[in-house]
Amino acid sequence: MPPLLDVSDEVRAEIGDAEADRLLAGENAPGPYDCTSCRTPGDTTQQRTSTVLFVGEETAVLAFAHAACIPSQVVPVSEEQLQVAVRSIQGETSISEQPAPAAVPPPASPLASTGAPVPRQAVLGITCGLVLCQDNLHPALVVEPTGPVGRPGSTADDEFLLLLSEEGFHPIMSLETPPPALGGWSVLLAMGKLHAVLQGGTNSQNSTAWWQAHQPLPVSDGWRAAANRTNEVFVYAAPVGTIGRQPREDLMREALDRAAAKGLLVGGTMPLAGT
Repeated sequence: MPPLLDVSDEVRAEIGDAEADRLLAGENAPGPYDCTSCRTPGDTTQQRTSTVLFVGEETAVLAFAHAACIPSQVVPVSEEQLQVAVRSIQGETSISEQPAPAAVPPPASPLASTGAPVPRQAVLGITCGLVLCQDNLHPALVVEPTGPVGRPGSTADDEFLLLLSEEGFHPIMSLETPPPALGGWSVLLAMGKLHAVLQGGTNSQNSTAWWQAHQPLPVSDGWRAAANRTNEVFVYAAPVGTIGRQPREDLMREALDRAAAKGLLVGGTMPLAGT
């Protein structure tokens, strides 16, 4: 009996018709597997399964997921992230459990630390947490730079919120309503870990990483379950010193509420790209 595999057109285009046909015939398909999305066991002979192709600059890795979790798709990741993930799967290395700030490649409106003699990349910190909105818990990312942010050559003290507004972020006056959808942005959660915030659309090969983790960041089981349930993430951003590193989600919520009340919070709802 052939496996219950889904191979999307974009995955087929990457791996070729011959390999796709072999997978669908059961020649190269696994039986049992760990879902690359929810990390729980699956079986291609028992339940509908999606093929998920992670593509780096030089390497590609084919993974499998419950079709109920995510559809078959191609997920672009950096070569470094892909190699780290492969070594982790093979048990050759471990991945840090602690989030860390990450360097941000310039978006359409470049971010640069003010006061620098030459433009340089901003450094942003990202915190993952669950936010209660309309009686439901939603996965959220809170973005805050480590210093003032402005345009290259600008003399303004801090233009972080203005730059994000030009990129489509919306003013957030209250956390009691979901942030408006942010077109052209997405959150890359691959192999159960947070990899990047992307510009360029969901699952687009032409997407660029606006924020990218130095190494894939673990998220809690509750955060990942909520993200898989909604297929979207609330993303909030505030200037340096507004939110801070909060040890608990209730304290993070209080800091977000204060920022919103002061008009210092922007955000948007982004779809998941990948798993």
